[in-house]
Amino acid sequence: MSPRKKAQAAFASALMLLALSALATYFATTRLMQSQEWVIHTHEVRAVIGDIDSAVSRAGRARSGFVIDGTDAFLNQFEAAAAEISPSVQHLRFLTRDNPEQQQLCSRLEEATARRVALLRDSIQLQKTTPGDEKGQANLSRAAVPISSDITSIMQGMREQEQHLLEAREKKSRSLLVVTVVTLSVAFVLALELFAVNYRLLSAELTAREQAELAVRESEESLRRLTGRLLQLQDAERRKFSRELHDSLGQYLAGAKMNLEIFIAQRHLPQQKEDSIFEAVHLLDEAIAETRTISHLLHPPLLDEAGLSSAAQWYMEGFSQRSGIDVKFDLPEETSSLPKPISLALFRVLQESLTNIHRHSGSAKADVNLTFSPAWVTLKVRDYGKGIAQDVLVSFQTKGTNPGVGLAGMRERMRDLGGTLHVQSCEPGVLISAAIPLAEGGQSSIEPAADYSHASGK
Repeated sequence: MSPRKKAQAAFASALMLLALSALATYFATTRLMQSQEWVIHTHEVRAVIGDIDSAVSRAGRARSGFVIDGTDAFLNQFEAAAAEISPSVQHLRFLTRDNPEQQQLCSRLEEATARRVALLRDSIQLQKTTPGDEKGQANLSRAAVPISSDITSIMQGMREQEQHLLEAREKKSRSLLVVTVVTLSVAFVLALELFAVNYRLLSAELTAREQAELAVRESEESLRRLTGRLLQLQDAERRKFSRELHDSLGQYLAGAKMNLEIFIAQRHLPQQKEDSIFEAVHLLDEAIAETRTISHLLHPPLLDEAGLSSAAQWYMEGFSQRSGIDVKFDLPEETSSLPKPISLALFRVLQESLTNIHRHSGSAKADVNLTFSPAWVTLKVRDYGKGIAQDVLVSFQTKGTNPGVGLAGMRERMRDLGGTLHVQSCEPGVLISAAIPLAEGGQSSIEPAADYSHASGK
């Protein structure tokens, strides 16, 4: 199993344990709430039993007061207390409806209280009909004693029954709470351990990913350095080849031409041979001119001697003559103080951009603009042709992919010098912007050129 799948399995297991813990907590909380409800229920049953006991006692005291005093106030107290007994017994029966033993005790209590109230009424009635009948009252009192004892016994039994139920429920609740706490603790510890495992696996995966990304970045950086080095070697080779063309092949051709001209001047030749020699001289002139052009294109001497502006102007004039494309340019008069790597990089961008315009754009004109700021030098080349495909442009801008070798070379030259290359679609045409940062203090004496939007409108 891969580290990612292990991390996912650990995370899923931890979530499952947490879900089970939440479920156990819910059931434990529900049982605890039920336990509290049973506690409240027990106290409520005891309170109702107390109410019945109090009502029976008040009814007995009111009967005794009426027998002794004979006033209606005691009679009213009796009727009020007696009226409370039956509803209280019915309420008690309702509260204990789920307990058959308690229901039996309720039935006995209801019967006993009814008999007790009946005896009290008989005593009151006897007092009304035969006041002072102490013997009759004593007989009724003796008959009430076992009934009162029975009522007390029933109430005590009901209280004890509720107490036993309460203790059993509390014991069960405590056991459930202990089991729940243990379950939650174990589940929580296991969940923490699984989360820790998940964290370690994810950390290992992230570390591996970071190492892979670092390796990719190092590889890209190494490739970029290699590309920059290859471009430098290419420029050096071009410079060397340019000198060799100019110094060796160019001199050989010039010497051959001079020898032919001397030969023509010293000898009188037939017309046919003279025409052939003149044709050879003409071909040597073209070869010398072409050699000089190739030499300058490979590495223009003006770039080292007079600076970027002169070399760029020379190149654009020759390009315009060869291609028929009208090139309008806005260049500072003095750029010789630019570092040679920057001058060379911008010149190569100019070369490649104009070459792409000639090969691909179909544009009849192009604008070139070179501007300076205290920190940057920027070259902009715009054409007015058919433009660039939108998907290719988006891929180049966002993903960094290169639609061609030319753009790739320009971008790598800019990156090698810490600069940027932007390709922007215009209506119509394409705008290429190459910007390179200048060293501190570099080009501060050169006035910034006009904005490209003005140059492009020439």
